[in-house]
Amino acid sequence: MRSLVLKNCKIIDKNSPYHGQRKSILIENGIIKAIDNQDFKAEKTIDCSSFSVSAGWFDMRVSLCEPGLEHKETIKSGLKAAQFGGFTGVACLPNTQPIVQSKDTLLYIKTVANGSITALYPIAAATTDLKGEELSEMLDLHHHGAIAFSDAHHSISHTGLLVKALQYLKQVDALLIQHPEDKKLTQFGQMNEGETSTFLGLKGIPAFAEELIIKRDIELLDYAGLGKIHFSRISTKKSVEIIKKAKKEGKNITCDVSVAHLVFDDSILKDFDTNFKLNPPLRTKSDIKALWESIKDGTIDAIVSDHNPQDTESKFLEFDHAEFGMIALETAFAALNTNKPLGVDIETVIEKISENPRKILGLEAVTISENSVANLTVFDETKEWTFAISDIKSKSKNTPFIGTKFKGKVIGIINNNQHSFVS
Repeated sequence: MRSLVLKNCKIIDKNSPYHGQRKSILIENGIIKAIDNQDFKAEKTIDCSSFSVSAGWFDMRVSLCEPGLEHKETIKSGLKAAQFGGFTGVACLPNTQPIVQSKDTLLYIKTVANGSITALYPIAAATTDLKGEELSEMLDLHHHGAIAFSDAHHSISHTGLLVKALQYLKQVDALLIQHPEDKKLTQFGQMNEGETSTFLGLKGIPAFAEELIIKRDIELLDYAGLGKIHFSRISTKKSVEIIKKAKKEGKNITCDVSVAHLVFDDSILKDFDTNFKLNPPLRTKSDIKALWESIKDGTIDAIVSDHNPQDTESKFLEFDHAEFGMIALETAFAALNTNKPLGVDIETVIEKISENPRKILGLEAVTISENSVANLTVFDETKEWTFAISDIKSKSKNTPFIGTKFKGKVIGIINNNQHSFVS
């Protein structure tokens, strides 16, 4: 792409001098050359009179399955799903086969993704084989491009090992991403522990199992006297209360929440639809309200899709036997925009899926200003549309949103001197 004009678009970027204004943006060779009201000339012009543009969106928690689980997702199909969903960058979990715990696997992932319009940043395993028994070669993995460290869907339960991990990562200012769950309390659990689980006769996953690990890890940060922790996919009212208090005390912690936990509560499982079987499980309406309030007040730093592809053989089974997870890259923004409550503005949503994830991961900030690299997402806040199976770019189809009417649609993205717009 040599030149492109986004004509008369509304700029949503709190860090831009043009925030809230309608301007035309001239992009040449991947660089924003001018932002003004004049009629720029370019090879291609997109009329954005009904659209908004923000810094490119970033999803800091996706499972892409490759290498090893390509029947569920490949890197290329996952990046196509991200592109459709408006993401110019994603961070992928290490839960592949082989697990991302060697420089060879890191190099493979980066090579396959090279040149994509959506940039890919691999997260490496915090412990060998994600078993929580011994640390991975963290420093070596960091030097070979790991953006952060996590045991994916597992919590690091060994306290001594967690302290040691914080000590190692402090040396290179790298991030530990923790899934807060005490597995001893959740063994064989299928859904949120509460009225609905009792009614359905399903083993519950208690909120306390999440809250206990968050409390413990915050205390370990104090004990270690160093490091930082990011809690991923928090889901309960008590969790955000604990995190809010710790932040006020100056603890070096951040957190995110998944789209699904902002949209659905556990009562939707009364039909035993395995598309809603997630870990952490869908909680209560009271938890959802608290999560949205924490997005407004800044306690929750980021929103993630938690894109987790599962093929038919592992998902469409009896509820007890089905795997956890749903695909979400294609629908993340639409679901958020459709379901955000009064008092949560679009600027706040965009901050949680653009600026903050990059900040948490230590990536360079992206902003809409002249002479900056063009890393942009174009979207229509008001467009109503129905999500169809043909809109799924993932190899897996485990989503409850087929046939759902949404408000808000991605129009296109610009990144890596490339652009992609819907027809």
